[in-house]
Amino acid sequence: MNAMVLHTIGQPLELREVPVPEPGDRQILLEVQACGVCRTDLHIVDGELDKPELPLILGHQIVGIIKEVGDEVTDLKVGDKVGVPWLGYTCGSCEFCRSGQENLCDNARFTGYNINGGFAEYTVADARYCFPIPEQYPALQAAPLLCAGLIGYRSLRKAGDAQTLGFYGFGSAAHILTQVANYQSKKVYAFTRPGDTKGQDFARSLGVEWAGGSETLPPEKLDAAIIFAPVGKLVPQALKAVKKGGSVVCAGIHMSDIPSFPYSDLWEERSIESVANLTRRDGVEFMKLAPKVPVESNINTYPLEQANEALDDLRAGNFEGSAVLQISGADS
Repeated sequence: MNAMVLHTIGQPLELREVPVPEPGDRQILLEVQACGVCRTDLHIVDGELDKPELPLILGHQIVGIIKEVGDEVTDLKVGDKVGVPWLGYTCGSCEFCRSGQENLCDNARFTGYNINGGFAEYTVADARYCFPIPEQYPALQAAPLLCAGLIGYRSLRKAGDAQTLGFYGFGSAAHILTQVANYQSKKVYAFTRPGDTKGQDFARSLGVEWAGGSETLPPEKLDAAIIFAPVGKLVPQALKAVKKGGSVVCAGIHMSDIPSFPYSDLWEERSIESVANLTRRDGVEFMKLAPKVPVESNINTYPLEQANEALDDLRAGNFEGSAVLQISGADS
């Protein structure tokens, strides 16, 4: 099969012919239809996540058709269309798995990081961490839901009952989450790179209350802010924007260092917390919610062999919404 393979950190992916993987007893073999391109993929290529298993096939927003199931797989069958997220394996026995915090598993493994992912024509995945794709969603539309959507949803859950929300970094996750927040009658304030009028216009087209640069304060105090951009200096800025008792949720897997800030900005019971990975509960809940909204991603498609171009465009902010690799027979 063809795959885009990362051999050296900091270097472009290479198009290679590699063997089609064989599923283990608890795994499924998928023919990949589409795979979303995520900022986490950039963090891996750039060496900001320092333990990838090289050579590596990236990609953790995978939609595909099951071609083979392992001997112990009972709840999925050949022909099913499923999605594969970032969290690809947990041990089931550590204290976190036993307490319903499987996203913090001591022995977790991650798709497209230390498990080969979906920048390929075929992939294998742990059946426990595959989610049926709602019938309403073709592969290209479903792919961004598997990380941008799921991490956004978990971040929204972390924000509790907040009714006024600030989204810092208006990319794939924020444009999906805005639709969910609108459905839930919440107010969204969008923060983009300073001077990014195109991004602000895109946010307004999705029905946000206000859009502006990340260095500015919103016209009213926020109940909570969610930071999707991997920029540590946004944390003190977001603290200034939230009201007493408000929260700042850091949604990314990587962020640049947070600069010092006065305690007075944190005081009055403001809080900062991070989001790590996802749980199967998140996946089941979000896949039921998304068709009700309905969530519709603004997708920018690339063929498999142009994965490097997709990564470069993501880094440069050359598109609005989500980038998706269209691989084999993906319907739009």
